[in-house]
Amino acid sequence: MDGTLTSKGQATIPKAIRDHLGLLPGDRVKFFIHPDGCVVLLPKVPVTTLRGMLRAPRRPVSVRAMEEAIADAGGNHKGPSRTRR
Repeated sequence: MDGTLTSKGQATIPKAIRDHLGLLPGDRVKFFIHPDGCVVLLPKVPVTTLRGMLRAPRRPVSVRAMEEAIADAGGNHKGPSRTRR
């Protein structure tokens, strides 16, 4: 696909690419230059769109369960040393 660069340095992104990236008027994009000289264009996604992508743990893990898992893995570490000087 071809695009055009204006005298102001602005480029037109072809419709097929805008559709593929889900770009709408006013959206921001990021450009990355790879060491081999290849340039990559990606949509700049607000952090709020990431909400819900990962599932929350089903139940919280207790400190006791964590300590038991560490002990089962062969470590003898019981936590920070609390000796007084």
